[in-house]
Amino acid sequence: MSIQDEFSFINRIRPSTIHHQDTLVTGIGDDAAVYIPSPSQSQIICTDTLVEEIHFTNQTMSPYQIGYKALAVNISDVAAMGGTPLYYLVSIAIPSNWSEQELLEIYNGMSEIATTYRMDLIGGDTVSSKNSLMITVTVIGETEKGRQLLRSHAKAGDVVFVTGTIGDSSAGLELLLERGRNGGFNEEESYLIHRHQYPNPRIEVGRMLSKMERVSLNDISDGLASEANELAEASQVMITLEAELIPLSKELTNCQVEHAIDKALFGGEDFELIGTMSQADWEILQQNGQTTLSKIGTVSDGNPGVVLKQEGSLITLEKKGYNHFKK
Repeated sequence: MSIQDEFSFINRIRPSTIHHQDTLVTGIGDDAAVYIPSPSQSQIICTDTLVEEIHFTNQTMSPYQIGYKALAVNISDVAAMGGTPLYYLVSIAIPSNWSEQELLEIYNGMSEIATTYRMDLIGGDTVSSKNSLMITVTVIGETEKGRQLLRSHAKAGDVVFVTGTIGDSSAGLELLLERGRNGGFNEEESYLIHRHQYPNPRIEVGRMLSKMERVSLNDISDGLASEANELAEASQVMITLEAELIPLSKELTNCQVEHAIDKALFGGEDFELIGTMSQADWEILQQNGQTTLSKIGTVSDGNPGVVLKQEGSLITLEKKGYNHFKK
């Protein structure tokens, strides 16, 4: 590890602004952080680890982008629960070939998105690593008691929906792996790359959905097919997706004409939301003019699983997507 003085480094990453959350008692600077949870809220805790050469390389993301994404993917988990993010902790294992300035850029990237959501950095750890950089981020959030959104709430007759467009991130990663970060990309390719490097957690949508009577929800980290299967398994239902309804960006269809739908189904790392709600609630949203959600299928009784309706055929979609342990 190239940091000469760990305590000096901690002082450099310590937030210099006042706390965003008034429930925080003690953050960085003591043996542990202390905060006071609101008695009317349920606490949400999630964690993710990003490993160099598995989740990122210097060919695909700058240190700043690595930091931004490391926190964004955790915020997306909070969004999928219908919650609001409050605090985050960062543990980082650092090999000797990473400079202190690069590490500061990682924390600066996190700070950008943390400021957007008024989150406080309240702790973590720094250790040395022999080979790869490893970043583990833990996020603490909250939602109203009894209003958390779970994967197990889907029922027959529900509408299946997604936010945004699907498949962009995977296409962006493919471009980066082919040409590197300085590959001379056109406007459409740059859009896809930005979608990979700067995920947009759907906190506002999750909060809106948490006010509804019954919603199942999941974030799309491993691909649409995988996440839809998780909903089907948790709720013990059959999900039918319609290929022609899956929202694809014009940038994706222009750059990936033949494989756009595969990027959406199996690519992963879009960090959009997939969920279900009753047909009645869906119709109310449409009457109110919502444009954030797109209907992509329906829920029915049957053996838990997912099928894709495409050009008159029904295709079983296996629970496959990005798998960290697949050789």
